[in-house]
Amino acid sequence: QVQLVESGGGSVEAGESLTLSCGYSGGTFSTTSMGWFRQTPGKEREFVAGVAWNGRMPAYADSVLGRFTIFKDDAKNTLYLEMNSLKPEDTAVYYCSDYEFWGQGTQVTVSS
Repeated sequence: QVQLVESGGGSVEAGESLTLSCGYSGGTFSTTSMGWFRQTPGKEREFVAGVAWNGRMPAYADSVLGRFTIFKDDAKNTLYLEMNSLKPEDTAVYYCSDYEFWGQGTQVTVSS
């Protein structure tokens, strides 16, 4: 069974950067499309960014376009989300997914 483990969250100030990582095991990462999602209390989980199995066709939510970058490292079976110019509204628990399985999430807190 696929297992996903996120890491890299933390507390930063507005304008700073963080890079999230998602370790993948139990499947074939190199042929798997992946995505990042986030959720805040009382709200539904929302799509943040996605990338095709071959690392191409990245897609982003309008709210993060131009600030976040998603990419895969097939050699390390790891998905990344580079987050720049962070805003307080980016505060959430961030999850990675292969659109079937989910990680446990990592908290990102951005203070103003």
